[in-house]
Amino acid sequence: MSSSLTLWYKYLEKSKLTPPDWVFSVVWPLLYASIIAYYVLMILYTSCFNFQCIPLILFTVQMCLNILWPIVFFTYQKPKSAFMIILLMIGLTYATIYYSILISPKYTYILIPYALWITFASYLNGYIVIYNNEVFSTI
Repeated sequence: MSSSLTLWYKYLEKSKLTPPDWVFSVVWPLLYASIIAYYVLMILYTSCFNFQCIPLILFTVQMCLNILWPIVFFTYQKPKSAFMIILLMIGLTYATIYYSILISPKYTYILIPYALWITFASYLNGYIVIYNNEVFSTI
């Protein structure tokens, strides 16, 4: 993160539940490893090859939003828009879990930590939107 982005984020009013920065650098690699494992297992050991099944389509769209979220939040400094994105991510992730259970319950459990983390992240994002409202005049 550039210094101007770091300063912008540093001075936002954040929840007391916001973890220290180092937590994010530990959690995200673990979550991305689990996401890769989910994809690979679903493709190799279920009927979800060629990305023609609902769970992988939903989760692929969700992962595109996951890539977009930090760009919108940090680079463009648009927490309101990022909050909308993360809400879509949550909906798509829980829909993925629902449809994945129908195909392979054991592989679906891999997504639970990710789903919980982005749900928590949405709280943190929402807190920033609510308690820094005067800073953000537009979405």
